Amino acid sequence: MDSNNLKISYSPISTIDDTSMLAKKMVTLLKNSNLTIAVAESCTGGMISQAITSIPGASSVYEFGVCTYSNRMKTEFLNVSPVILDALGTVSYETAEAMAKGLKIRSGADICVSVTGFAGPTSDINTPIGTVYVGIYFKERTFVRLLKLWGMGYDRDTIRRKTTICVFEIVISMLENIQD
Repeated sequence: MDSNNLKISYSPISTIDDTSMLAKKMVTLLKNSNLTIAVAESCTGGMISQAITSIPGASSVYEFGVCTYSNRMKTEFLNVSPVILDALGTVSYETAEAMAKGLKIRSGADICVSVTGFAGPTSDINTPIGTVYVGIYFKERTFVRLLKLWGMGYDRDTIRRKTTICVFEIVISMLENIQD
């Protein structure tokens, strides 16, 4: 990992379980900042994109969304190296980072968000269900955050929903900090 990249563990801050409210806040902040966003989703299967596009006026900030569920699509569409996928796995810091960088090339959006994780009911032997990595490419830097959504008894849908909430919280926090 180079000095432009950060690896941070993250757990949901909000007790709010209203993706629509968070999506609306994020869209408003993006509009106010004159920024665009694109999303590459794996374990959320389009849930983040759906929440964003449900907000009236999101088309002024939402550039692009893609669900790259298979490794083939991660490689062919987002240019994630097969070496990363084979050596480190689909659910890894490096995969989330590469997905975000590949999305930047494909979309040209100001903020590029990637999500890859295990929502269950199965995962690999060494990684618990609820392990999710969020990659964010913004201002020539890549940030990767590990969401620790395991050990809480969450089912697949809850992990996907909590991931969506976390993504919105992360982007909102980032946007609020650049406005200060």
